[in-house]
Amino acid sequence: MTHPIIDADEIVPLRYLDGDLAQAARRVGTQLAETAVQRDRVGGTAKAERDLIRASGLLGAWVSRELGGAGASFPELLEIVRLWSRVDSSLGHVFGFHHLLLATCQLFGTPDQWRPLHEQTVQQRLFWGNALNPLDPSTTITKLGDDFEVSGTKSFSSGSVDSDRLIISATDSSTKKLVVAAVPTNRPGIDVLGDWDNIGQRQTDSGGVRFERLLVKRSEILASPGPLGSVHAGLRPLFAQLILANVYLGLAEGAWLDARAYTKSKARPWPASGLASAREDPFNLHKYGDFLTASEASRALVDRAAELLGQAFARGDALTPAERGRVAVAVSLGKVTATRASLLVTSSIFEVMGARSTSERLRLDRYFRNARTHTLHDPVDYKLKELGQFALLGELPTPSFYS
Repeated sequence: MTHPIIDADEIVPLRYLDGDLAQAARRVGTQLAETAVQRDRVGGTAKAERDLIRASGLLGAWVSRELGGAGASFPELLEIVRLWSRVDSSLGHVFGFHHLLLATCQLFGTPDQWRPLHEQTVQQRLFWGNALNPLDPSTTITKLGDDFEVSGTKSFSSGSVDSDRLIISATDSSTKKLVVAAVPTNRPGIDVLGDWDNIGQRQTDSGGVRFERLLVKRSEILASPGPLGSVHAGLRPLFAQLILANVYLGLAEGAWLDARAYTKSKARPWPASGLASAREDPFNLHKYGDFLTASEASRALVDRAAELLGQAFARGDALTPAERGRVAVAVSLGKVTATRASLLVTSSIFEVMGARSTSERLRLDRYFRNARTHTLHDPVDYKLKELGQFALLGELPTPSFYS
């Protein structure tokens, strides 16, 4: 079973994935592609496809072999995110964030906390969802005897519907500090709203989660070192940003690879060109040159950032602020170029296909809707500001949940 966008190695070869991991990623990607257009139309939760990912074993891709996972590197994992995002950026996003949340357990918690969580994820094929949104300060956590109680609402909770575990955050009612915890999604006091209705990323289930007197055990609080509590813990936002960059790049690649098939088989030459086919038109060739240049330039920077992130993660507590800052610069370079590539390519593909390609039946606009929605996650202008501060003043980015 093959698919022209997933198996486009002659044009966009895989750089890191091979062997069983590559085969599993391609197999799932091909199956996601078969239903992507219809699922974009209906929105909601991609339950069957999430179960397909569960059955694939890839939810443990980044988990170490010692704990039962595949032990994938950051470049390998992010290449899966990018590969799937070519055909289904919603599930590419959710899959990437699942691993971000596993990394959150490791970066913010103790080995006694994260090791069993990683092991359980592999053994029980647990899917992690996100309810950690530091821009929603209204959710509070209050001491309740030896444990805690959480109330409030979080928005943009990607992957929350059909998740087995949630990473949540709340503001300590006494200290006003951010507290992060790992809890079962089915615990009483959690109401996953399923109210995501945005124009793009329609199956990320990024709606709200309401907490009403949710009991959180002390052992579930990820407090050592806690949220961005060390230089090493400060890698968490860089991983998040790099997942986003790979989703954007996957959208760019998927859009022009899809357009390529259409141009070669269905597009008509413009009468004034005097040409026999649209594939010979020099203006179309110029556009495809732009598409390839934009996506390949972005891919080089995104892949470089993934390699640097892997090296920094391996440093553990020996990681220095300067080393972390250099990774942040590399990630921002990748994020900016991937954002630009995704918006350029997804909005321009119709120019090389023609008016018939705007048919609702094809829903080729989904690439742009997904890119436009997702690239608003956090303003790319602030990434450019940080890069400017580094370029002009030599200042490294200050750690935050977005840099």
